[in-house]
Amino acid sequence: MIDIKLIRTNPELVKENIKKKFQDEKLELVDKVAALDEQFRATKVECDNLRNQRKVKSKEIGAFMSRGDKFKAEEVKKEVALIGAELEKKEQLETELEAEIRKIMLVIPNIIDESVPIGKNDTENVEVERFGDPFVPEFEIPHHVDIMEKLHGIDLDSARRTSGNGFYYLCGDIARLQSCILSYARDFMIDKGFTYYIPPFMIRSNVVNGVMSFDEMENMMYKIEGEDLYLIGTSEHSMIGKFIDTIIPEEELPKALTSYSPCFRKEVGAHGIEERGVYRIHQFEKQEMVVVCKPEDSMDWFRKLYSYTVEFFRTLDVPVRTLECCSGDLADLKVKSLDVEAWSPRQKKYFEVGSCSNLGDAQARRLGIRVKAADGTKYLAHTLNNTVVAPPRMLIAFLENNLNEDGSIRIPEALRYYMRKDKIEVPEK
Repeated sequence: MIDIKLIRTNPELVKENIKKKFQDEKLELVDKVAALDEQFRATKVECDNLRNQRKVKSKEIGAFMSRGDKFKAEEVKKEVALIGAELEKKEQLETELEAEIRKIMLVIPNIIDESVPIGKNDTENVEVERFGDPFVPEFEIPHHVDIMEKLHGIDLDSARRTSGNGFYYLCGDIARLQSCILSYARDFMIDKGFTYYIPPFMIRSNVVNGVMSFDEMENMMYKIEGEDLYLIGTSEHSMIGKFIDTIIPEEELPKALTSYSPCFRKEVGAHGIEERGVYRIHQFEKQEMVVVCKPEDSMDWFRKLYSYTVEFFRTLDVPVRTLECCSGDLADLKVKSLDVEAWSPRQKKYFEVGSCSNLGDAQARRLGIRVKAADGTKYLAHTLNNTVVAPPRMLIAFLENNLNEDGSIRIPEALRYYMRKDKIEVPEK
């Protein structure tokens, strides 16, 4: 959510930003919220004047009563009552205007960084850099489900019977591999100086509205019936929500946190749920990075965060590339975003395995996350988030890039401490 002051002082900048995001249908909202804001401020002044009048008149009542002039006192009481009735109506209008302004402000997109490439959708995202050599072996690489089934590591049929499409049972060495990757990711980030968290897996609606746009919430979040609680789609939601309505001493920044959680997503939209596979599913696990920092440090942290994901994947011998999201592919709260994509030797292309986002002060403004400087002044923090690793999607890249011709899986050195072996063998029939 942007600062209302920006609409007051530079509405054309806000409109130009909307055009860059190809959301022209929102242009009229800028003028609408500007008019509502003007009415709101005028109403607020009227309320203040009425309160002052009531205060003055109330003192007159006391003065008349002290002189024994009850008639005059009663007359002034009537005036105070009329002022009170008018004030009540104006306060109601003030509340309604404030709510309507906030409702509109929540859908006006954040101001994107000037370095963001302009484009309509994800087909116009821009490759930044590649790490590792994409390799296609001479033997044929099966579908990732076939690889797992050969290793007795997945059961989709049972999951369909218990839960429907978009769910799975992992078992044996594949289940163990997923747990080991998450343990390695946890320790990898702790070694980078991040504090490890396991957060709540449910959050209230005020936190949901603070961390994401309404469209994202509708397409992603599962609501708990009869409760003001939602299942998290990523631990970022809980971790940023942790700081709601807080004032952080500046000397405590940055807050560099890494968190594990299961994630639950509707996956509503064009992509849908896969009939066969674990790329797009309703439930998965993830290790996340979250940073709360000073505004002047957020772009440096943005570069650090995605570089950690690149480094993590390279230690597991998975080639990756970074892809900068264009303006039309940015969610409304984001200032800048970059995807990390892993190489698929089976498909001979890259696919997304993580996303790094700088949200500027948008989440902090919604959630009331402020920083107190040494001189006592307060300002809004900047927030960032990034995926370390999200199995089982990461398993697809890992299995394909470490597959041997006989169907066994090579375990890279970085993971051998956790797996206690250097290879996953195909079980004997």
